Amino acid sequence: MIDLNQLAERIHTLNGLTIHTVKTDKYKTNSLILMIKAPLAKETVAIRALLPQILQNGTANYSTRKQLRERLDELYGAMLTTDVQKKGEQHIITVRLDVANERFLSDATPLFEQALSLLAEVLLKPRLEEGFFVKSVVDNEKRSLIQRIQSVYDDKMRYANVRVTEEMCKNEPYALTAFGHVEEVEEITPERVYRFYEELLKTNQFDLYMVGAIDEEKALKQATAAFQTLASKHESTEMTKTTPSPEVNEARIVHEEQDIKQGKLHMGFRTYTTYADDDYVAMQVCNGLFGGFSHSKLFMNVREKESLAYYAASQLESHKGIMMVMSGIEFNKYDRAVEIIKEQFEAMKKGDFSDQEIEQTKAMLKNQILETADVARGFVELAYHQVVSGHERTMEEWLNQVNVITKEDVIRVANKVKLDTIYFLKGKEANQ
Repeated sequence: MIDLNQLAERIHTLNGLTIHTVKTDKYKTNSLILMIKAPLAKETVAIRALLPQILQNGTANYSTRKQLRERLDELYGAMLTTDVQKKGEQHIITVRLDVANERFLSDATPLFEQALSLLAEVLLKPRLEEGFFVKSVVDNEKRSLIQRIQSVYDDKMRYANVRVTEEMCKNEPYALTAFGHVEEVEEITPERVYRFYEELLKTNQFDLYMVGAIDEEKALKQATAAFQTLASKHESTEMTKTTPSPEVNEARIVHEEQDIKQGKLHMGFRTYTTYADDDYVAMQVCNGLFGGFSHSKLFMNVREKESLAYYAASQLESHKGIMMVMSGIEFNKYDRAVEIIKEQFEAMKKGDFSDQEIEQTKAMLKNQILETADVARGFVELAYHQVVSGHERTMEEWLNQVNVITKEDVIRVANKVKLDTIYFLKGKEANQ
């Protein structure tokens, strides 16, 4: 397991780019992870999801995807990946480049520096045609994104999660998915996405994580040089705050019918607690006891004892403060399943759990955090919570905070939680 002393993060702020260096021998490769953050908004969600896919299709110097891949191969099989996700009401683009540690090479290739300049080129010098992105590339990536959006409909567990979130957060940005809707993607043109890209370079928040066996001073100079045109374009932006969760008076109930064999019962709770709050770690323990681990109340009582569900678990969203219960049930078990899930949370509020269960949950939670940090990408995900929330909590502090959580803490935070929405996706033959 990872030694936290080996993962000291140092932060350096340039105009337009914050550089996070983590000098460590723990990982086999060196990782460059660029996080690009902006508020989640209906007008931009689809175009933001499309942009990173376009960028990895070629640069000014490597004008096709094939040439870019060949350049990565020359860098001893470096890996370039992009993704987009939402964290609370922030929309995050990730561009990641993993490269071999040059200490293990027989020649003196300045691999890290070359990887840095390639990452900067992917972002700052994309391949253009008549001043805009290449139409054939944009069209191809639009097709891929549309397929990705449509694939959610085929995965009923993901679909139910999207639907319960839409219903629960109707007038909040969090209702949006990270990829937008098909019709929004269809409307995107090469000109429009290029104009959006120019705006993104000026206004988004850029965080570059450099993790591995690096010479920090040297890496910092190299990154400053590689990304200097970004700094020159950048305008300072205010950090946006997440919409506060509204008070819940009564749970909303939404039923939907489709031609399916197994019902999906998803229940959304408001926790009124996010990563930025002092109660966050206690809420993590509360979620772990309720439905986060295999010894939790949902797993033991809903799935094992009553055999009501094929699966039953809960997840905490760290930046919006939503706890989501997900279960797969037979259509005729709906009433009993809702009743017993509610009963399990009432038991949490009353403190109906043992000290041993708390200790087991704390051990599993700490293990989960340490396992996540076992790979560079996981460590950056954990560290980036601080950027999204504006709240500092190092991994060491996080683990120490888990250690001191008491039964009283868990009961206190459980009593803040309110059931907001019950969503049930059932088959057409289920007459309920």
